[in-house]
This record gives sequence, structure tokens and C-alpha cells, in this order.
Amino acid sequence: MSKTVLIVGGGLAGTIVANGLCRQLGNELRSGAVNITMLGTTETHMYQPGLLYIPFGRMREQELYRDQRRVLDRRINFFVDPAKHIDVEKNQVTTNGGRTFRYDYLVLATGSRIMPQNIPGMKEAGHWFYDIEGARKLRDALGSFQGGKIVVNVNAPHKCPVAPLEVTFMLYEHLKAKGLWDKTELTYTYPIGRLHALEPVAHWAKPEMDRLGIKYETFFNTESVDPASKTIKSMEGVELPFDLLITIPPHQGQQVIEDSGLGKGGWVPTNTKTLHRDGSTNVFVVGDTTNIPISKAGSTAHFEADVLIDNLSTLIQEGCMARDYDGKVFCFIETGLSSGTYVWFNYTTPPNPGPPSQMVHWFKLAYNRLYWLSARGLL
Repeated sequence: MSKTVLIVGGGLAGTIVANGLCRQLGNELRSGAVNITMLGTTETHMYQPGLLYIPFGRMREQELYRDQRRVLDRRINFFVDPAKHIDVEKNQVTTNGGRTFRYDYLVLATGSRIMPQNIPGMKEAGHWFYDIEGARKLRDALGSFQGGKIVVNVNAPHKCPVAPLEVTFMLYEHLKAKGLWDKTELTYTYPIGRLHALEPVAHWAKPEMDRLGIKYETFFNTESVDPASKTIKSMEGVELPFDLLITIPPHQGQQVIEDSGLGKGGWVPTNTKTLHRDGSTNVFVVGDTTNIPISKAGSTAHFEADVLIDNLSTLIQEGCMARDYDGKVFCFIETGLSSGTYVWFNYTTPPNPGPPSQMVHWFKLAYNRLYWLSARGLL
């Protein structure tokens, strides 16, 4: 009897898994022993890390998008019909369009979403770059900014964990280039007692900010934003005025995960090594959807997807798992408009950022172009 692999979510993680399975299960697909189905929310696939460059005019919007069907292997059954309810007991998923899809193996790759509305006043007064509308709005705000107080406000949890540092350092160079740095006070806030969740990254960032004259406020857990007085207040009682507020909004998983009773906040409890949903043997979780306490980043999704492809393929072909996920993450860090560094780490090895260089920045720009090969599982 044919085995069905159902992938819920059409972002990077789900797309890599789908394409990778097609390569490893070619014989089974040809014989009809396996079929692969994906449920997506949109016809287009977006390169989300590229949003960081839009406010600075370093990428064009059209560079961020491809038709999802062209990114996917033609053997994948792709439906733009978002999941409405996931029943892991009955091995089936129902959709907004009223369809019911049964599965033998389920991959949850539903991703995350920004929730600025969870903090009073943030949606009205804040700017961000985590969706295309926000990136456009921030681009316009930077275009008209002539000096004043800027607050870069970081909330947790959020994906792309180094992005707050990147936008801060890029903003510094942007303002220098426009002759506005001497007219600007830039303050970075972070919710814990250092500048980043990863301690080695925080230790690297602090002297860099000190050298550039960027102020910072740690233990700043945002309570509210007042659009009228242009102030942002923390639960710790600190209040900062701003002329421009650039915020990293808090994130949540998708509503379908909560509605299906699969995880608080939309995060699915996940085995850190096998990527199984806790309590399931045929349900896997990948990308932002997991509750694994590591970075929610594109590289995390990629490395998890590679492991999942091997494990699902060998389960179908040989009846056993191939290997464990070791927590591997690799992140480029833009340290300005023309320099960068990187970090890599796993469950046992901490990150160790190196000195910024122009070459690493070029590598990051090259990857921006190679992303589509990555999504197709060719890189």
C-alpha cells in the first residue's frame, strides 16, 4: 500500500524536506509506493532573510519572491489550502477549504509569526522588518529621518536571533553615510542581562557597541509603547523616548498548532535529536515550529531538514532511523553595510564569533543569491 508523507507548511523547512525526499525516494515515487503532499498558505515563496536589506535599499522586493510550484519538485502534490485542524490520533489534517488529508508520516513545518499586537501600542508606533509591509514602512521612515532618538527594541521569543544586532550595526553605518550619526542617539534594548541570548555573541557585541557609541539597556522587557508621547516602557520601570522605534516583535507559532492542541504558543514539544513530536512516532517537527531551545533561523531549519530527510527516507526504505540532529546552527552576522562575521555551534560546542571582514559580508551576499538552490535542496 502506498505511503503518504504530508508536509504542513511551505516555508524553507517544509520545502527542503519535500524536495530532499523526492531525490532520495525516486524509485518509490515512480512505482507509486510513496506520495508526497504539501499544504501551503500562498502561491509564492519568500526569502525572509532578505527583508533585512529592504529598509537600506540593498535588495529589491522582486528578489525576495519565487513561485512556490517552481521551487518544488514537480512530483510533489502542492495545495494552497492552509491546515485548519491537525488530528494526530486519526492521522489526518483538515483544511480551510474543507479537504481532509490522511497521512502515514506527518511533517509539521508551520513556522512562526510576528505578534506586535501583544504589546500595547507597538503595532501603532513601531517599525520592523519581519514582513514585507513592515520593511517598506521602515524604509520610508529611514528615508525621512533627519536625526533624533532611535530605539532598537528586542522582544522574545523571535526568529533570526542575530538580526537585531545586524540591523543595529547596519543602521549605524547607514546614518554615518547620510551624515546623521552626530544628530542621532541610538539605543539597543534586550530582555535579559546581556546583549544577546548566546553569551559569546553578547561578549562580542558589547565592545563593538561601546566602540561605536551605541547605547544599550539590558533587562528591558517591554510592557507598553505610547504612540502619543513616543515612549517605550519596560516591565522593570525604565522608560525611553524615541523619534523612531525599530522593534523586533514577539513571535508565536501558528494558530493551527494551538487550535489542534499540539503546543502552547504554537510551538510543538519536539525531541531534540530525532525531531519527533513528543508522544508520536510518525509525526516530525522542523524549523521554527519546534520548541527546541536553539535559534529559530534558516540554517537551523536547513540542518534539521537534512536530518529529517535521511530519517524519513530510511524509515520508508529500511524501517529504521538514520541519524540524530546534533543542534547544528550556522549564522552570518552583518556587522555593517560592508562587513560581516559568522557563528556556528551545536548542542555541545558554543559559538565563537570571529573578527568582522568584508569577505564574510560578500559570502553573505552570495548566499542571498544561492538561497533558491538551498530551498530546492541542492546546496
